[in-house]
Amino acid sequence: MTLTKPTIAAVSGYAVAGGLELALMCDPRVVDEDAVPGVFRRRIGIPLIDGGAVRLPRLIGLSRALDLILTGRAVDARDARSFGLANRIVPRGGRGARRATGRVPAGRSALEPSLLDELADALRREGESGYRAVLDEGLAGAAHFAEGAGRHGGSIERSGSNDGPAD
Repeated sequence: MTLTKPTIAAVSGYAVAGGLELALMCDPRVVDEDAVPGVFRRRIGIPLIDGGAVRLPRLIGLSRALDLILTGRAVDARDARSFGLANRIVPRGGRGARRATGRVPAGRSALEPSLLDELADALRREGESGYRAVLDEGLAGAAHFAEGAGRHGGSIERSGSNDGPAD
């Protein structure tokens, strides 16, 4: 759940679920102008379990992270850039993530070891609580979604489906 070498995320199109969490693991995130990051799986009751709930608030702040996590809404590339989810926007299909020349000194190993220990502990706690939530409510939410509930931004009602806009 932690990387030892500097890693660049190049995001094109949707970056949701595990794709968003992979991008959050990376150092800079370079996004195409049509990139759409979001935490859509919360719409069906599946929490972030691969580091997203830990990394997202550290990256963009608690208030913005809660907005994305609790609403399941998408953001566009400009919004992602404005609050630090993306470092740079490139034209669609562009090659924004260019290979660095020369050697990157120390890279991630230069980080304060206590920061990495704190991150590892937080990631373990997220996994422990998140996997329980997937089993308790996420599987049922995924089944409702497969039946058509919650599509296009709608919420899922456990007693029936509601395909209208999420509140």
